[in-house]
Amino acid sequence: MEKDVFKKSLLTPQETEEDTVLNVALRPSKISEFINQKEVVENIFIAIKAAKKRQEVLEHILFSGPPGLGKTTLAHIIAKETGAQITSTTGPSIERAGDLVGILTNLKQGNIFFIDEIHRLSKLVEEFLYPAMENFQIDFVIDKGPYARTIKFTLKPFVLVGATTRSGLLTGALRGRFGMHFHLDFYKPADLLLVIKRTAEILGIFIEDGAATEIAKRSRGTPRIANRLLKRVRDYAQVKFDGKITKKISEEALKMQGVDTEGLDNLDRKMLETIINIYNGGPAGIEAIAASLNEERDTLEDVVEPYLLKAGFIKRTSRGRQATDLAYKHLNISCLKSSSAQKQIFEC
Repeated sequence: MEKDVFKKSLLTPQETEEDTVLNVALRPSKISEFINQKEVVENIFIAIKAAKKRQEVLEHILFSGPPGLGKTTLAHIIAKETGAQITSTTGPSIERAGDLVGILTNLKQGNIFFIDEIHRLSKLVEEFLYPAMENFQIDFVIDKGPYARTIKFTLKPFVLVGATTRSGLLTGALRGRFGMHFHLDFYKPADLLLVIKRTAEILGIFIEDGAATEIAKRSRGTPRIANRLLKRVRDYAQVKFDGKITKKISEEALKMQGVDTEGLDNLDRKMLETIINIYNGGPAGIEAIAASLNEERDTLEDVVEPYLLKAGFIKRTSRGRQATDLAYKHLNISCLKSSSAQKQIFEC
């Protein structure tokens, strides 16, 4: 039961059904409206302009990085800027090669084919993508045994845009067929502040600068989480007060949601406490930590660990995860450190 609560946490960067509906309205439609990731945006802008001048389609593009940073948004912006239609799917959704053939043969010249979580494509489907990406052709085998025959499908030139949160799981063969590869990093609080103000303006929310700054600080560097926290603070302000969001109201609302001053939630703190209290600060293997928390390893690696690493609460060593001094200080726990002569306890 506890596991379900964690997975539905406000700070889970994965998109919820509510996010899907709201993000359509909040999603920037122009490349000039996209906040942060300046180098990525500039490179995409140049690539689009150059392709238009040559009257060519773009090269295939791969976006990588933690969830919630705008990979899907950028795919839709590319479609908008190039005037092309976009067809979206996810890696696990394409179960058979026939499904892929059906999608690809329906794409028109210059259309965008967006695959989210592309690292989760099955090997058979992935291999069908290779000739499609390189030569815009597919060889499809029908029947079996002595009756087997190959049908060649010629495709119209299209742009494959892939998004992945685990670029290390992509095969070298697939990664090498993308002409452009961009990595999206966590946002800084100042950039998240702009995201929150833009969302508040679109939704008609009155929010003071101090309150917006407080939400930005606790949003784990992720716009999706920032928008989600803003909505929950808005609900609290409308029910408990007059709807106006002040810094004090935002602090009360976020505390009620279990989001602390550093943007950590219950699962984050439990992971840190497990490493410190059960494994003496680490190093501890991710499998052991997951077993102690009764959580899935993927949940810890995809949802919890990226921000804890980025914020400096844990570090990865060859022997496992280790809590840092910052984690001890944040949890107000005495540190146990080793010196060359002896181990001594001191207050962080």
